[in-house]
Amino acid sequence: MGGCFSKPKPVELKIEVVLPEKERGKEELSASGKGSPRAYQGNGTARHFHTEERLPTPHPYPSPQDCVEAAVCHVKDLENGQMREVELGWGKVLLVKDNGEFHALGHKCPHYGAPLVKGVLSRGRVRCPWHGACFNISTGDLEDFPGLDSLHKFQVKIEKEKVYVRASKQALQLQRRTKVMAKCISPSAGYSSSTNVLIVGAGAAGLVCAETLRQEGFSDRIVLCTLDRHLPYDRPKLSKSLDTQPEQLALRPKEFFRAYGIEVLTEAQVVTVDVRNKKVVFKDGFKLEYSKLLLAPGSSPRTLSCKGKEMENVFTIRTPEDANRVVRLARGRNVVIVGAGFLGMEVAAYLTEKAHSVSVVELEETPFRRFLGERVGRALMKMFENNRVKFYMQTEVSELRGQEGKLKEVVLKSSKVVRADVCVVGIGAVAATGFLRQSGIGLDSRGFIPVNKMMQTNVPGVFAAGDAVTFPLAWRNNRKVNIPHWQMAHAQGRVAAQNMLAQEAEMNTVPYLWTAMFGKSLRYAGYGEGFDDVIIQGDLEELKFVAFYTKGDEVIAVASMNYDPIVSKVAEVLASGRAIRKREVETGDMSWLTGKGS
Repeated sequence: MGGCFSKPKPVELKIEVVLPEKERGKEELSASGKGSPRAYQGNGTARHFHTEERLPTPHPYPSPQDCVEAAVCHVKDLENGQMREVELGWGKVLLVKDNGEFHALGHKCPHYGAPLVKGVLSRGRVRCPWHGACFNISTGDLEDFPGLDSLHKFQVKIEKEKVYVRASKQALQLQRRTKVMAKCISPSAGYSSSTNVLIVGAGAAGLVCAETLRQEGFSDRIVLCTLDRHLPYDRPKLSKSLDTQPEQLALRPKEFFRAYGIEVLTEAQVVTVDVRNKKVVFKDGFKLEYSKLLLAPGSSPRTLSCKGKEMENVFTIRTPEDANRVVRLARGRNVVIVGAGFLGMEVAAYLTEKAHSVSVVELEETPFRRFLGERVGRALMKMFENNRVKFYMQTEVSELRGQEGKLKEVVLKSSKVVRADVCVVGIGAVAATGFLRQSGIGLDSRGFIPVNKMMQTNVPGVFAAGDAVTFPLAWRNNRKVNIPHWQMAHAQGRVAAQNMLAQEAEMNTVPYLWTAMFGKSLRYAGYGEGFDDVIIQGDLEELKFVAFYTKGDEVIAVASMNYDPIVSKVAEVLASGRAIRKREVETGDMSWLTGKGS
């Protein structure tokens, strides 16, 4: 914050709440902006990496001919708190004026390429309008997730009332900056049976933990192990874009892991953790000693328990292979989806143009009811019905019937019989923590690993993060919660790494998530569990609305469609520590949010 003000400044957020539909395009499905990295064929047996391969890194001091400089505006063209995209010939730059000072940064969010000029400027950082990632305007550093990379920061000078920006052409074209990282200098890397840090699970939490350690200068051995066949990939994309290939989903190329000495063991299943001797045992008998351990095993999809559940062509979606197979088998056929939560509805939306028919079976009376409430759920249901999706609500599957072991029909408890060649099951997940049962590491009654704000378990030196943990949510009175979202896993992985290095960091991220269906996005921020009212502004029918979820007289979550950047604004207000009262959102006057009112 800086400055010598004695009284706290009000949180100011000035941005118009509009975003033309055409700008938004294929936002959720766009690749995360790196050329497609090569696929990585792990076989679980290779336990070492070579480090000859190096990643190309931009030279820290670009030569004059690599630089471009231009006058981009007059000093009076921008008010304090304003942002503008300016053109430098080799690419655009985001120009920001804050507290009388100009800053120039990369203009696209490195996560999925959102235009940051449409985001939210507050407290010295800009927040992405699509998925809530935050970047420091003075350094370009990523301060909140999702995504892995930061923005380039460019030089600004003011001469004769004109604002000049100087930038390297390479940086303008790259649009992302990977933070400087240490390399591994441990002599035992790659072959010995002990590691300094062992990370179980290679989702967002595991990967961010490993990267954070390297960014903070840690140069000892790091081993990341995963049940998957692949290097860490963008799992939320699986259900939104089912035929994406594994290599297009990779979060980092193979060379990245080699260059920074992050060893990845694929298809590696941990069966026991011995905390007394600081040792884990893998399914194939391999033993590995550690001095610090991160548990980020994620969750396993729930499966059906009815008669015929072992039938062929019944799927849960956990890996790229699952998703790819579902699309292949669904073309021109009848698909039944069990469960109208995020995964089920995303898959249903994706398959409508490919399958002959798509039906959804759900126990509740509307999709997303517990999460988004009755009215929003119904509006979304209508959008699906307009796209030929048939719903069977307030019922469940009693039997799967087939011919020669292949699925042919789904029988419902309501005794209705639905034709089905493919069945996708999306009925939630359970923490994948069975291997910890005898370990002495605490688990709660649902199998989650309870951690404190520093992501520490009950065992010293053992941390946990991601979908398998419960943690105290700072802005909801430290209530112990489980929030299985992609962005939260990133944040928890970072905090765990910082505390492995004794930096005493605490979890204080505001949860943010999104879903995409039929090219439309719904964004959500906060933690709405236990809401007792929903206040809707805008037009539900037109799917251009914002919904505020309240408990008592406080707003605890917000969801929107076609109303950017409102969710990022609310997230920023909550992150600043300010409570939003129910009466503030009931009037329909949004001035409290844009900083124009009281």
